[in-house]
Parts: sequence; structure tokens; C-alpha cells
Amino acid sequence: MKYCINFILLFALLQCVVIFAERYEGVEMLPQVEHYLQQPMEESEQSPFPDSLRAERWDFDTQYSNIFGFAHLPQTKCLTDWSVNYDIAIVGVPFDTAVSYRPGARFGPRAIRTASSRQTALRSFNPALNINPYKTNTKIIDCGDIPITPFDNNLALKQMTEGYIDLLSHSVATPADSRNTRTSALAKDGKFHPRLVSLGGDHSIALASLRGLGKLYQNVSVIHFDSHLDTWNPSTYHSHWMSKQTEFTHGTMFWLASQEGLINNGSSIHAGLRTRLSGTDYFDYEEDRRVGFMLIEAGEIDEIGVKGIVERIKKTVGDNLVYLSIDIDVLDPGLAPGTGTPETGGWTSREMKSILRALDGHLNIVGADIVEVSPPYDDQAESTALAAADFIFEIVSIMAKNPLYDPANMKEVTESSFEKK
Repeated sequence: MKYCINFILLFALLQCVVIFAERYEGVEMLPQVEHYLQQPMEESEQSPFPDSLRAERWDFDTQYSNIFGFAHLPQTKCLTDWSVNYDIAIVGVPFDTAVSYRPGARFGPRAIRTASSRQTALRSFNPALNINPYKTNTKIIDCGDIPITPFDNNLALKQMTEGYIDLLSHSVATPADSRNTRTSALAKDGKFHPRLVSLGGDHSIALASLRGLGKLYQNVSVIHFDSHLDTWNPSTYHSHWMSKQTEFTHGTMFWLASQEGLINNGSSIHAGLRTRLSGTDYFDYEEDRRVGFMLIEAGEIDEIGVKGIVERIKKTVGDNLVYLSIDIDVLDPGLAPGTGTPETGGWTSREMKSILRALDGHLNIVGADIVEVSPPYDDQAESTALAAADFIFEIVSIMAKNPLYDPANMKEVTESSFEKK
């Protein structure tokens, strides 16, 4: 029996060999070793591409490649290169030592830039606003970050303020004959100045930005999207351990700005509020009104809708110069968990986008920020940073579409004030 089985197996093996030989008859199964060696390219293939083709072949970024600025914009260290000019600049402000709860916003600028990687000039047409902000004659660049110490808040505030002043002092890039020539009267020095969009950083950076703008403009109104007031009087923080440095926090900067005359009192507004107040009454709201803010609570969107929110904002700020400040915690933490002081019951990113888009053509924006993005608390999908990057895209779209205008001359800005490249 054993010999019989062996014979059958041997016969089957021979049959396989015959079939294999018939199928590959005439085919060289094992080429010579030298056939596997790579052959050198011909001379023409080794030669460099002509200079005329270099830009066409290599001057682009994919959505996930290269070390890039916000939205793959040209990146320059504007604080060390006085020759560079621009109309709108993205600037990172990596500072978070004025927070009252969770830190991490110093990493916000890096996270927001990374989250903006899907924004490129080739694919950034904004259908809601009818513009690709990265393909207009408005020069937009990324100026990198302002270097800021994490050890001394007074020094940090000075660094931020002087950084803003320097960045606002650069020359604009757009030729004067393509701009509204009357808008130079808006600045105290009668000159055109670029506009900055800041990536925070905690919300205290807004004080430095307003101080910088205060050197150039008067009567700046603030549109403040946030779940918190951020107008708290430092003296209301009951503690035996008070100092000069404790006055400057991410919850006091608008109170400080008001005391310095940097805010147009009576024509500024909060939107998206839902914070708890101190004490046992509405004292915080009363103090806020004395500072000069109107307010819109988050829940009001269910009653008056996006349209009602927008009308309240427009009615409050009018034609004043506007500083637009967005704390990412205006969103519900279920959608944007990566922030320092989350409050439930917030708006959705869709509602926030709708509000921004509806304000197009109605705001005279001189500067903007998005703050309180704290990557260590973000989710795996980086939802918070992605929302922040998208809001910056909406803001830049509005700014590129609407150059500053002088309300005294009622010079309305229309789409004809920019031309596509």
C-alpha cells in the first residue's frame, strides 16, 4: 500500500512538470544576471529642465506637502524683512500664559496652519461670496509668528504690541490707483496700511492688536464672537494675591482696551454668549454695558435666526471701523473641543459661517483674530483647528472683496474694486 501511494504521488509530480514545460516552452525563465542591472539614463534625460519650464513643473503644492504658511501662502518673516509689502497678512501669536483654565493655545497657530492645508489658490473659490481670495490683486501673505516670551506677561504684551505696530507699518502692495483713494483719510497719518489677521494664542492677544490699531485709527468698534464677556474688571476677582500682572488675562483685555480708549464704546457687540456670571445677579452684564458692549446670547439664534443676529450686529457697529475677534469657544464643544474654556450649548460651525457670510459688504474691517484654539484638547480629526482655518478663509474672502472705505464720503465698495489675476 505504501509503495502504491508513493507511485501515485510521483506520477502526479511528473504530470505537473510536463504541463509547466508545455506552457512556458520557448520562454527564457531565468534571464542573465546583467539583465536585472539598471541601465544609465540617456544624456537628454539627465539634463536639467529648461528654466522656462521649472515654474510650470514644480511651482505648486499638493494639499499635504511642503512646509507651508497658512493656505500655502507665501511665507516671509516680515518682522525682519522691511522690504516686503502686502495688503493682508496672516500672523501667528503663540501666547497662552494669560489663560484662566486650560493652556495649549500657544500651539494654535501651528495647528490652524496645518488645518488650512486643503486651501490652495487652485481650489479656493468661495461660491457664497463669489471670490477666490488668493487669486485677486490683493496681496495676501503669511508673516510667520511674533516671537513671544512665556515667562513674563508684561514683556509678552510689549512684544506683541510692538510686533503689531511694526507689521502695520509695512507698505501696502496694491497700487494706489486701484484702491479707493479716499480711504487713506481713515488713518491718522493719512497713509494706507495693511490689515492683519491673527492666529492665537489665547484671547488676551486682542489687547495688543487693538493697541497697534489705536496708533493708526480712531473709533474702532469690536465684533466679538465668544461664549464669554471678556470685559471683566480685574478688581472684581476677589483674591488677596493681586498684582499688576494679574490684571492682564484673557478675560480682562476688552475692559483694559476700553479704559485705554481703544474701543468705540456703545458700538461694539458680543455674540454667542452663554457663560455663567459671578455673584448672585446681573452685575457682570451691567459692567459690560458700561464698557460699551451690546450683547447677543447664543440661544437667541433659535428665536431670531441668523438673519436677526446679523441685523443686530449691523445696527450696532454701523459704518465704524471694525475689529473682528472670534474665540473658537463660540462653537459648541461637541464640535470644537480643542479650546481652553469650553461652554456647552454653543453655535455650530455652519451657523457661524452663515453669520460671517451675511456680514459681507457691511463691515469696514481693519483687523481680525481667531483665538483660543488649544490643540492638546482637540479631537483626532482636528475639528477645532479645521473650523478656525475655515473661519479665517471666510474673513480673508470678505477682506479681499471689500477694501476699506470712508463712510464720510459714502464711497461704497463693490466687486469692481478688485480684479482677478
